[in-house]
Amino acid sequence: MSRTAVITGASAGIGAEAARELVRRGWQVAVAGRHPERTAHVAAEIGAVPFVADFDRLDDVRGLAEALLGRFGRIDVLVNNAGGLVPQRALTVDGHETTLQRNLLAGALLTELLLPRLTESRARIVHTSSVLNRLGGLRIDDLDFDRRPYRGGWKPYGAAKLGVILYARALAARTGLENVAVHPGYVRSGFGAESSSARLLQSLTAPLQISVEAGAAPIVHLVDTPELGVPNGTYFDGLTPWGATHRSATDTRLGDALSAAVEERFGSRIPTGDSA
Repeated sequence: MSRTAVITGASAGIGAEAARELVRRGWQVAVAGRHPERTAHVAAEIGAVPFVADFDRLDDVRGLAEALLGRFGRIDVLVNNAGGLVPQRALTVDGHETTLQRNLLAGALLTELLLPRLTESRARIVHTSSVLNRLGGLRIDDLDFDRRPYRGGWKPYGAAKLGVILYARALAARTGLENVAVHPGYVRSGFGAESSSARLLQSLTAPLQISVEAGAAPIVHLVDTPELGVPNGTYFDGLTPWGATHRSATDTRLGDALSAAVEERFGSRIPTGDSA
């Protein structure tokens, strides 16, 4: 019986490469992306199943969850990989700061909507974070950065990626499901394509960048390794567990407060009980 992995942000970059490698290893993969043509192309190329959702619209995330639940009776691994750097502050149609929604809120909503199925499947959840979590800056009273300088999106991005680690650890404690977060590495990809500062940084540091294949390797490892041998909620820097994080990444009270704040943003549209 083939195992099923759902990968978001899989229409390009490390998400697409991770999907490609997992299919090679015998996994059934759901390729979720925001661009219909690219998502369909990747899925057709590797024999995966395409799903289209724009994470800047939470109704798209709800529709994605419904489609996944309708298609798969079992989900063995969910990879929350969608995200990115947003150079100018803006709000989504849902009223949330875009960086926060793309990197944290949308993935958290998808996870919560799939949680009954993930629990039934005793699934593992892999969350893509970043070494930039060490910038910190996560404040429950200002998640949307409407009271602080936006600084080209770098500070909000770091805060959101710190939030990913905190959410993963809080979810592990709440559900008992395996949760890990990972920094894939400094990958040569389209990251930050909308940001002039990101493009400049990448041009100046090209020799330090790793290939997309190398960046996908930690995700593939975390999906395909039966026993990781690390505590639940571990953060990996590449293939190395216990990567360096901001000091607040181990603050369980902050993690619980963040989870409550995230859930509050979704209102009453999160399913409860034993079925989706």
